[in-house]
Amino acid sequence: MTTTPERFGRGTGMFRRKPVEDITDERETDLSRSLGLWQLTAIGVGGIIGAGIFALAGAVANETAGPAVLISFLLAGVASAAAALSYAEFAGLIPKAGSAYTYGYVVLGEIVGWFIGWDLLLEYTAIVSVVAIGISGYFSFLMGELGVGLPAWMLGAPGTGDGHVVDLFAVLLCLLIAYLLNRGIRAAARFETAVVALKVAVVLLVVAVGVFYIRTENYQPFFPFGVSGAITGAATVFFAVFGYDAMSTAAEESRDARRHLPRAIIYSLVFSMVLYVAATLVLTGMQNYRDIDPESGFSSAFAAVGLSGLADVIAVGAIVGILTVMFTFMLGVTRIWYAMSRDGLLPGWFAHLHPVRRVPSRVTWIAGVASAVIAGFLPIREAAELTNIGILLAFVVVCIAVIVLRYRRPDLPRSFRLPLMPVIPALGVIFSLWLITFLAPVTWLRFGVWFLLGLVIYLAYGRRHSALNR
Repeated sequence: MTTTPERFGRGTGMFRRKPVEDITDERETDLSRSLGLWQLTAIGVGGIIGAGIFALAGAVANETAGPAVLISFLLAGVASAAAALSYAEFAGLIPKAGSAYTYGYVVLGEIVGWFIGWDLLLEYTAIVSVVAIGISGYFSFLMGELGVGLPAWMLGAPGTGDGHVVDLFAVLLCLLIAYLLNRGIRAAARFETAVVALKVAVVLLVVAVGVFYIRTENYQPFFPFGVSGAITGAATVFFAVFGYDAMSTAAEESRDARRHLPRAIIYSLVFSMVLYVAATLVLTGMQNYRDIDPESGFSSAFAAVGLSGLADVIAVGAIVGILTVMFTFMLGVTRIWYAMSRDGLLPGWFAHLHPVRRVPSRVTWIAGVASAVIAGFLPIREAAELTNIGILLAFVVVCIAVIVLRYRRPDLPRSFRLPLMPVIPALGVIFSLWLITFLAPVTWLRFGVWFLLGLVIYLAYGRRHSALNR
C-alpha cells in the first residue's frame, strides 16, 4: 500500500494510467455545467425505468421466466446495486465524463479503459435502439386501438411480420433524441425531467388500478421455465436496471458532481427497483404469462380486462415515457465517445463541441444514425442481446477498480465511501460474471467481433495518438 501521489501516473505501454490528481479537478471542463441533484436523479430514473417495464417485462415473462420475471428483476437489481455503490464512490472522487471508461483508465490502465469505452459505445447505442423498438410496439398498438391502419412495410424489422421492411417509427425516434441532445444540456435536461415525472405517474397508475385485477392463479406455476429461466431472464433484463452508469457520464455537466452524483446514483436505483417489483407483480397477476403480449404487455393486459381506455393511456405514457431511456443512454454514448476522443484514443475530430451549446454535436448525430439503423432493421430480442455483455464487463471492471484504488490510494478525498469494502464490490463482480454465463452464444460471437475490431483500432491509432503517449 502506498500514499504517494501519482502525479505523473504509473504503468507503461498499454497499461499506463491517467494520473489521479490531474483529473480530479472539478472545475476544468469545456462542457456546460447545468445539472443539479434532481436533474441528475431524473436522468438516472429516466434511464432505468422504461423499456424494462413497458417492453422487456412482457417479453421475458412470456418467453423466458413466466411469473418469475419478478425474480429476474430482483437478481439483476442485486447485481446492479453492488455495482451502483462502486460507481457512487468513483463519481464522488473523479468528476469527469466517461464513467466506467475513465475509472478503468485511471486505475487499471489504458488498454482496460479503451476496451470498456469501446464496448460501451456499442452497448449504449444498442440500448437506444432496443428502447426505440419497444416504443414502436406501443405506437402500433395505439394506432390499432384507434382504428388507424398503417402500411405493413413500416411496422417492423424484416422477418418480424408479413411485409415488414423497416421499423420506421423507431428510426425517427432515434433521430429525434439526437436532435434534442444537440439543443444543449440545459434544455434537454428540462425535457427529461418533465417526461420522467409523466412516466412515473403512468407506472403508479398501472400499479394502483392493476392491483384490483390480480388473479392469484396466474402466479402458478411460478417457475414455468425452471429456475434457470428466471436467471436467463435476469441476464436479459439486466440493462433495464441500470442507467445510473450512463447518467454518471454527465459528471462534467453537473454543478457539484462530487456531492450530487453519488446521491443521484443511489436515489435513482432504489426508487426504480421499488416500481419494477410492483409493476411486474401486477402484470403477471393480471394475465397468465402465456397470454402476455411481448411488445405491449401492460396495454394488452388492461385491454384484456375491459379497460381499453386506460390501455390507450398506458400506451401513450409508454411512448412518451420511454423516450427518457433513449435520452439517458444516447447522452452516455456521446459523452464516452467525447472523452475517448479528448484523450486521443479516437480522432480529436469527434471531440468537437458546438461553439454555443457546448455539446459534442458530431458524435451525437453519428450515435443517432447508428442507433436508428439497428432499430430499423433488427428484431427487439436480437438488438437486446447486443446490450448486456459489455455492460456486465464494465461493472466487473468498476467493482475491481474501486477495490484496487481504495487500497492503492486510501488518502484520496472521497465524498462517498462504499460500505463493507471489499465485500460489496466483490459481490458485484461475482453476480456480473454469473449473469454473463447465461448469455446466448451469438452474444459472445458478436462481442468477440467487436472486441477484435476495437483491438485493431487501438493498436493502429489509439496507442500512438494517446495523450499519455504524447
